[in-house]
Parts: sequence; C-alpha cells; structure tokens
Amino acid sequence: MTEAWQDHNFAPVPEDELNYDDTSVRRTTFETYAAAVDWTDYAQVSRALLVFEDLLRHCRQSGWEGNWLEEVTVKLERDGLSVDERGRISWLRRPVTTGHLEKLTDPSGILAELERASRTIADDPAATIGSAKQLIEATAKTVPREKGVAIEEHTKVPALVKQAQKALHLDASSVTPGPDSTDAVKKILGGVAAIAIGVAELRNRGYGTGHGQASAPTNLGIRHAQLAANAAITWCQLMLDTLGDPTAPWRKSVVPAQPQPPTAAS
Repeated sequence: MTEAWQDHNFAPVPEDELNYDDTSVRRTTFETYAAAVDWTDYAQVSRALLVFEDLLRHCRQSGWEGNWLEEVTVKLERDGLSVDERGRISWLRRPVTTGHLEKLTDPSGILAELERASRTIADDPAATIGSAKQLIEATAKTVPREKGVAIEEHTKVPALVKQAQKALHLDASSVTPGPDSTDAVKKILGGVAAIAIGVAELRNRGYGTGHGQASAPTNLGIRHAQLAANAAITWCQLMLDTLGDPTAPWRKSVVPAQPQPPTAAS
C-alpha cells in the first residue's frame, strides 16, 4: 500500500497529526496518506485515483474473495466514477471542484443540484437531466449575486446564461487582453453557452423532470443523463473557475482600444 501512494508522489501526514483511531495498521497507514490529499484539487484527486487503481489490481492479483469489488464499485459510482473490467477508474462526470464552492457566499443551491444529479444518474436519466438544467440555473444566478448584480426573479435560462457570461467578460462582445480576446476562445465560449442552453431545452422538451408529462419519455438512457450532466458541469466549472480566478479579465478595468493614426497609404 505504501508503495502505491509513493509511486504517485504522495507523502503521509505524521500519525500524531492524524485524527484517526484504529487498531488496524493497514487502515491507519491508508488514512495517513489519504489525509495528505487535497480533495478539492482536481489534479491531486486524479493522482489519488491512480493509487486506487493500483490497489484494486493488487487485491485482484492477491485473490481476494467476497463481494468487496462490487461494494467499492457502488461507492465510486455514487461519487461519479466508474470501474471497468481492467480496474481502470474514470469519471462519469467531472466534478465541480469544492475549492471553488467554498469561496462562494452561499453554495447551497449548486451543491443541492450536484447531489441530486449524483443520486439519479445511474437509474433515473430524466431526473438527472432536470437536475442538470437546475444546476446551470443555480450557477447562472450565483455568479451575478457574488458580484452584487441584481437579476429578475423569473429570467429564463438562456438569458441567465448570457448575463452570467457577460458579467465575467466571457461573452463575444467583451474586449479583453490575452487569449480571452482571440477568435478561438470566443468560439469555444459561444459553444459552451450553446450546450448550457441545450441542456435547458432538452429538459423543457419533456426529457427531464420538472413538469408533469401525459406520457413518459421513451428511449431515454444513462448516456443521455451523462451527456446532460457533463454538459452542465462543463459550463458551471467555467463560470466558477473564472469567478474565482484572481487574474481573470473581469477583475481588470478594460482600456478601450485606441484608434491608430492614418498611414500614408490611407
């Protein structure tokens, strides 16, 4: 176990600094390393998952018996992860990092929708699509609030998405320095806005919860739930990353471009 953590550049915290009491040396060793991981840092979590993969392979090769693998798989799925037949762990949906959420005045609206999506993605695609739309809506309302900008109570999702991106200078009309001003980035931003609005449209067309339906939607599967959840999280992550970035363009006063003096050719 120690080698698996050290192979991925983790060092343990001293046991006397660990708030953990267990007679098992193996469990205590695991906790000393797990406590050293910053679970709000996506890069560190990704490295920790590589450790878990190594431990799963070790357990399989050692001939462990019982339903331990099923129990581990179920718990990982609850956190938005899957385990394939080779023991590879991958994200069903990349999470919004909790480090961003902790900096918000009130992250409860976003957290509630993330929790709903996590609970339903494997067995209730319609509920996941509904939660994905609500996650976008909650984030789009949070961004202006954090900046002290008022929004109308009954504003629709497309307008909320546009307002949130504009508030963070992530819209096509913003004049910003650096890569944010390039056509390439603006195309990406336009695409991200479009997928956020697409999630809302998918829900409004009867494929997500939130409205009663005379007939239940057909042919709706887990892949549709994952598509909606991943799309929503991509947009929300962009908003929260930019909101929390101390060097983001919205934090700077933008100086309008000065007209160039005429040349002899003109």
